[in-house]
Amino acid sequence: MIEKGFSNPTQRVVRLKNQIINAKPHVESERAVLATEAYKETEGLPAILRRAKVAEKIFNNLPVTIREDELVVGAITKHPRSTEICPEFSFAWVEKEFDTMAHRLADPFVIPKETAQELHDAFLYWPGKTTSDLAEAYMSQETKDCIANSVFTVGNYFYGGVGHVSVDYGKILKIGFQGVIDEVSAASARLNRNDPEFIKKQQFYNAVMISYRAAINFAHRYADHAEALASRENNPTRRAELQQIAKNCRRVPEHGATNFWEACQSFWFIHCLLQIESSGHSISPGRFDQYMYPYLQMDTSISKEFAQELVDCCWIKLNDVNKTRDEVSAQAFAGYAVFQNLCVGGQTEDGLDATNELSYMCMEATAHVRLPQPSFSIRVWQGTPEEFLYRACEVVRLGLGVPAMYNDEVIIPALQNRGVALKDARDYCIIGCVEPQAPHRTEGWHDAAFFNVAKILDITLNNGQVNGKQLGPVTGDLTSFRNIEDFFTAFERQMSFFVRNLAEACNCVDIAHGERCPLPFLSAMVDDCIGRGKSLQEGGAIYNFTGPQAFGVADTGDSVYAIQKQVFEDGKLTLDELKSALHDNFGYPVGSNLHSVTNASISEQDVYNAVQQVMSQGGNLNADAIKNEVYRLLSSYTAQASSNPRYQEIKRILESTPCFGNDIDAVDMVARRCALVYCKEVEKYKNPRGGQFQAGIYPVSANVLFGKDVGALPDGRLAKEPLADGVSPRQGKDTLGPTAAANSVSKLDHFIASNGTLYNQKFLPSSLAGETGLRNFSGMVRSYFDRKGMHVQFNVIDRDTLIKAQKNPEQYQDLVVRVAGYSAQFVVLAKEVQDDIISRTEQHF
Repeated sequence: MIEKGFSNPTQRVVRLKNQIINAKPHVESERAVLATEAYKETEGLPAILRRAKVAEKIFNNLPVTIREDELVVGAITKHPRSTEICPEFSFAWVEKEFDTMAHRLADPFVIPKETAQELHDAFLYWPGKTTSDLAEAYMSQETKDCIANSVFTVGNYFYGGVGHVSVDYGKILKIGFQGVIDEVSAASARLNRNDPEFIKKQQFYNAVMISYRAAINFAHRYADHAEALASRENNPTRRAELQQIAKNCRRVPEHGATNFWEACQSFWFIHCLLQIESSGHSISPGRFDQYMYPYLQMDTSISKEFAQELVDCCWIKLNDVNKTRDEVSAQAFAGYAVFQNLCVGGQTEDGLDATNELSYMCMEATAHVRLPQPSFSIRVWQGTPEEFLYRACEVVRLGLGVPAMYNDEVIIPALQNRGVALKDARDYCIIGCVEPQAPHRTEGWHDAAFFNVAKILDITLNNGQVNGKQLGPVTGDLTSFRNIEDFFTAFERQMSFFVRNLAEACNCVDIAHGERCPLPFLSAMVDDCIGRGKSLQEGGAIYNFTGPQAFGVADTGDSVYAIQKQVFEDGKLTLDELKSALHDNFGYPVGSNLHSVTNASISEQDVYNAVQQVMSQGGNLNADAIKNEVYRLLSSYTAQASSNPRYQEIKRILESTPCFGNDIDAVDMVARRCALVYCKEVEKYKNPRGGQFQAGIYPVSANVLFGKDVGALPDGRLAKEPLADGVSPRQGKDTLGPTAAANSVSKLDHFIASNGTLYNQKFLPSSLAGETGLRNFSGMVRSYFDRKGMHVQFNVIDRDTLIKAQKNPEQYQDLVVRVAGYSAQFVVLAKEVQDDIISRTEQHF
């Protein structure tokens, strides 16, 4: 293996990238107005036909936009990197933010006054008619109270479309939209009128044909526009490009692709139209290198350089997609996250290595474009070529937070355990953040809810109460626990109560989408909706799941172990003392943040204290462990001091407890147990589509937002501080190096968390330098996966660079970092999310 480096992007790609970086995201009104008109015109029709008419109206009338320099065309909005509104899902939050969305903490959007007026006029139709209205009507007051008190949230699908799917791009590349129309027409002709579902199936097939004919017209409108632009173009090179673009749009996606350029154009039209049909995010391209490679392989006339430029252009187009959310959700998804996960590598359905030339070209495109989308991933297994993994490590070293890496040896059996056939499990792709699914066969409802495990801990410590109100069951005062098993008995009862309400909330939203917003265009590209004659939202997929995700696992594990060790084993604290200290936030003002310090002078005494602290925890005296401890100490020095000396002592005792992330079995097994309590409770439930709930452990950036709703914890954390992200150790607590941290994470049961787990690591760039650095890095990944870790992703950047970017954002517009299950431009993140990334442990080999 040798370091190869990456070639330079073409000037076209640089210009297209700059359009994205310099864009000011806008909210646009055309889709909302068109959808509202379609709904008004179809009063009284069944929901599936109304949705087809909505798609028809939008596909036939949305403005056609071809941006300068584009080789692959098709846009959702007139402005780059902007968004349309989908009022059929929800609208009230948009109107409330007309005057504030441009200035809010996370993900601001410009809403011109005329756009706001057009949206307001459209919104007058919608009260009582949205999916969110119906979902709320189904929910019990008990479930609403759980949401109101931030135990969990279903805001993702409550306010927007479901998304979180990968469709059969390969099928459309082969037979085109006309092939789908022919297939559906034949299925309709075979219907048996004695079938009690005859009418509903016939309506579904009619809806598919209506939407697909309009989708073909959408592409033809682009052909017309490209021809018009070509007729006015003076530059002969660009004129020829526009003429070819017109030919491509005339051919695909109506018919099958015959070369690689047509395949790229067809891919993008499919993806773009899916985004237009509904507001669901995490619509993921899936295994791009598998379904696109045959068209590269057959195209003997294309140069490798032009083929690479086309792939680069697809990467740029994925960054043109954007979503707006309500202010609270925007903080949870900070960084204009769209989660279009594209993965390469892994295995074929037959269990052979799937790596091909396009797999490497996708890595090259990521290096060329250096933007947050696609959310680029690789699959790794025992048969993965060393060259492939090594090349992926070179991409990681660029500091973009990609590719995320996934372990076939865990994910394939985890999916099989959920009833997925072996060949389908081998063909898995990643959706959104980290969620595995069998592509174009699954309605996974991944990301169905955020569940705050640390909040359940907080509620358990307070006997089921939140702010003095009895929200959960009465499970005993903290001071009544005689041993750690008494705590777990109470914790499990609280978990059972709140997961039951979580399942109710998810199912209410699920039912509402099935009744009010079935999606015929999307459904026809997922098996076996055509065969079953029903939409994806009504159970048409082969595999149906609901996947809520948890966060705060490390905080919970560390807290429970601290109680076990410091109270029940070593007797350094009493439960009365602990209860009082937690109630009073260890004597600190609520809102003190020990992780916000990013720059301060370091004295010799600080270094001495750090060395003593590392030694007391049995840590290695390496520079990074000492530096992390120095920053932690500096943070505690600068926070407002507690006025109670005993509280200060209690906090020191709790913080001296060994933590998850240092390969200590006693601690790690407690964290594993806490995670399993959640996962096992979740999998008890079924959804309205006939599928099973499955747990995931990943946070997006909700660990920061929902940390504000958790009080002080027995691990020494103050109230309102951020929680640990995903399955990662708490920030700054994994002090014994990257291998020890990864070993701890691998001890969690990743097989049961089959909706995905997320592990973040941050490395200093110097640690990955040169051939040795890459060899060490790839070896660590192999070792972690051998121990049955499911996923890992990396930031390769130093603290100083992040601090400089925070202070001088205009100089770091193209700095991309890994937030959680996605990457984002660092400078567009809310400061508290930036602080959370800065505070993560900097690992070093």
